[in-house]
Amino acid sequence: MARIIAITNQKGGVGKTTTCVNLAASLAATNRKVLLIDFDPQGNATMGSGVDKHALELSSYHLLLEDVPVEQLIVDAEAAGYHLLPGNSDLTAAEVQLMQVEARETRLQQRIAPVRDKYDYVLIDCPPSLNMLTLNALTAADAVFIPIQCEYYALEGLSALVETIEQIREAINPDLEIEGLLRTMYDARNNLANEVSEQLLEHFGDKVYRTIIPRNVRLAEAPSFGAPIIKYDRTSRGAIAYLALAGELLRREHEREQPETVENDDACSDASSSH
Repeated sequence: MARIIAITNQKGGVGKTTTCVNLAASLAATNRKVLLIDFDPQGNATMGSGVDKHALELSSYHLLLEDVPVEQLIVDAEAAGYHLLPGNSDLTAAEVQLMQVEARETRLQQRIAPVRDKYDYVLIDCPPSLNMLTLNALTAADAVFIPIQCEYYALEGLSALVETIEQIREAINPDLEIEGLLRTMYDARNNLANEVSEQLLEHFGDKVYRTIIPRNVRLAEAPSFGAPIIKYDRTSRGAIAYLALAGELLRREHEREQPETVENDDACSDASSSH
């Protein structure tokens, strides 16, 4: 059954969609079956996956409000290497219309349930705000991935998001956890970036991923060609970073699934060292 990860930050311009598209492609490159759900009315993840948002007849709007089965909405983003549930500006109307619907917070969770066992990962690109669409994504998700740019206001916005995650955990989705924080558009020559990075590590410890996404021109160019960075320029610093991110995510999940094995190994090594 798929692990569902909502990629979100209510602050715009932090590399959220870039992370969604490129993490999806990097996971797919490791032979994982991946579904990317574009839940942002801007539809940038759809375009970045090589699918024209303007030509869509059906989108994630129809999943939420017109009861179109999820199987009819998923498209094969061949150029990117994964499946896509596309989104476009129709989702702006969904935000308003969801307010009139019963069980509105669990709409996405219910609708994607039929295909959950067909994928290893489902990534959800959330809008840059804590609205009803984001609430749906966080209710459906097992975990939250937070891209964050190391700048002055980063920690302030982060605290509001963490508080929201806590509220959702208490009220709707008790299993929701923070998968990790990802430092994006990072410039090691910038003193402020280094200071904020240190503060993140101090506050969140090992929730901060070791992988850092650098500022990279090729990474910024890739969406205009409708391709993830590993398809556009696999040798670029951006591509190498996102492949490393996928590797770190898989490694962390493997460690999480086998805690008893690790504990037993530790116990054995302790016992042998005592002799």
